[in-house]
Amino acid sequence: MKNRIVRPRSRLAAAGALALVALLTACGAMPMTGGGQSTSSSSASLTVFAAASLKATFTDLAHQFEIAHGGAKVNLSFGGSSDLVAQLQNGAPADVFASADEANMAKATSGGLLSGGPQIFATNVLEIAVPKGNPAGIHSLQDLAKPGVRLVLCAQQVPCGSASQKAAQSAGLALKPVSEEQSVTDVLGKVISGDADAGLVYVTDVKGAGGKVDGVPFPESKAAVNRYPIAALKQSKAGALAQEFVDFVRGAQGQKVLGDAGFGAP
Repeated sequence: MKNRIVRPRSRLAAAGALALVALLTACGAMPMTGGGQSTSSSSASLTVFAAASLKATFTDLAHQFEIAHGGAKVNLSFGGSSDLVAQLQNGAPADVFASADEANMAKATSGGLLSGGPQIFATNVLEIAVPKGNPAGIHSLQDLAKPGVRLVLCAQQVPCGSASQKAAQSAGLALKPVSEEQSVTDVLGKVISGDADAGLVYVTDVKGAGGKVDGVPFPESKAAVNRYPIAALKQSKAGALAQEFVDFVRGAQGQKVLGDAGFGAP
């Protein structure tokens, strides 16, 4: 009789212990709710729309931000600021927008796309990019108007194109490019490939080209200083993290990366 009584109790205790373990495991796997909810950065992601001239710096900053925020993923999309804001106006999903000028950011502001006011984080000025050795002998802005010079510019609606027109107007020049591109990186690419004798880009693009082009500074560039604004977007599903990225770009670490690349202070 003793054996017959102990065995069922032993089995019952073992079954109860297993059930308790299973319950505790299940509870541990359940997400915390209410005030104890966890939103680990490791599972968060951001999509950042940024001007083409920011490609090198924002690629670096995104990597640093991911490390500093527990592996949060930053997806970058670069292009002409006018193209990027048009995409946002048409509903493209993004969390942060960084423009190369205030005019295109103003479109995002008037369209009600921002979660707060834009903040300036850098400045930039133009420089003439020429192929190595400067075969066409370009030494000034005026040289770009000489007959036979294959000049490439950004389209006027693109920030570098608008800045180019301002600089030309300050010098009383009418520039006639052989092509107009939708981003400053496209202009630089044509100079690097030898398809252009010169192109108007930013000083940061010449510096970032790694010796593939020569740069020709010109005084009229001071008439067209570009101010770069950044803002978190209202549609973001990770608003707090998006604002943290904005603050990171404007903070000491972000400003060092931008300054090292040739950008001016806000």
